[in-house]
Amino acid sequence: MEPIRDKVAGLDVHRDAVVACCRVQQRGRSVAVTRRSFATTTTGLEDLAAWLTESGVTTVAMEATGVYWKPVDYALEGLFPELWLCNAQHVKNVPGRKTDLNDAEWLANVAAHGMVRPSFVPRPETRQLRELTRYRKTQVDMRTQQIQRLEKVLQDAGIKLSSVASGVWSKSAREIIESMISGERDPKVPAQMARSRMRPKIPQLEEALWGHFGEHHAVVCRHVINHLDYLDRAIADLTTEITRLLVPFDAAVTVLCSITGVSQTTAQVMIAEMGVDMSRFPTPGHLCTWAGVAPAGCESAGKRRPAGTRQGGTWLRRSLIEAARAAVRTKGSYFSAQYVRIARRRGPNQASVAVANSILVVAWYLLTTGALYDDPGADYFNTRHDPAIEAKRLQHRIEALGFVITVTEYAA
Repeated sequence: MEPIRDKVAGLDVHRDAVVACCRVQQRGRSVAVTRRSFATTTTGLEDLAAWLTESGVTTVAMEATGVYWKPVDYALEGLFPELWLCNAQHVKNVPGRKTDLNDAEWLANVAAHGMVRPSFVPRPETRQLRELTRYRKTQVDMRTQQIQRLEKVLQDAGIKLSSVASGVWSKSAREIIESMISGERDPKVPAQMARSRMRPKIPQLEEALWGHFGEHHAVVCRHVINHLDYLDRAIADLTTEITRLLVPFDAAVTVLCSITGVSQTTAQVMIAEMGVDMSRFPTPGHLCTWAGVAPAGCESAGKRRPAGTRQGGTWLRRSLIEAARAAVRTKGSYFSAQYVRIARRRGPNQASVAVANSILVVAWYLLTTGALYDDPGADYFNTRHDPAIEAKRLQHRIEALGFVITVTEYAA
């Protein structure tokens, strides 16, 4: 196989060191291969960039190794015409004689022969948003875990607050728990703290709050509540910073929020994960495949088998699934009708993924054109068919049941 790139470098990245291999095609068919190892400190990466520049390298390919590729990629960004981040699964070396030097040389060879494709690396401003939105999501998940922990402590104490209230964490529930932490053991006193729709449930609350809430329960609940307060402040601060960084992308946020089911938070995550420049993805299918919401292909011996969805961007996929579940609860929307049609045949989970796929396809087109989303409506699947053909199909179904029917078209 003839190489399609003459001056290529492969980088085998580790935490403390990066092994580089330069593959330079000489005149004729001779190939000059040089290999060196550098530290991953700032000084070491500067030496790496200088060595690659002196070697005349035009294409640099590296493996995506955990988070260790990031300092290397950022140090070399903008210095070479092509800087590739490659999926580690796509550049696995043949077994036997595995060393860091061999891995770097193998990566240079596959890149020179066009046997690997680069992964998507967002722009610096998008990477800043990505760091913040991902950390905010971890704080939201931790908040949910703390609320679950609070429920476990109350259940251990025999307090059945969640059996009466809609949740264990609300204004009324907090005041009730605070009173129990302060030493109140008469269930009638905290039950009177119920608000709004919980007021008619005071008798049930008195029975539910009768338990064996002890001092150790109070200590744990106090720490959990303090942790929840901290997480609420952290999430609010992160959201404020994300909103500030998203000011240049206000138009894109407005476009994405016009899609049914996409909230402000979901739009922020979508921009942080995939950016706003859709030219990086040639078609909506490329974007859906990258996000992990497109069906994977599995064909052997002329037979196609279901293979689920391929692995993609975990953070984006999760937000899209949440948006899909919100969209299908919107009555009269296209996504709700699509969900019903697919869930009937494939189940709710696959239907949610299909709706997430449709949302991402719509997002690709809207970000490309700048238009706002116009929902086709829940009757889209019915109105797109030819009325005459649909009437004939229904007539055949009714006649198959043993009835005689005459179809007459209304005058316009």
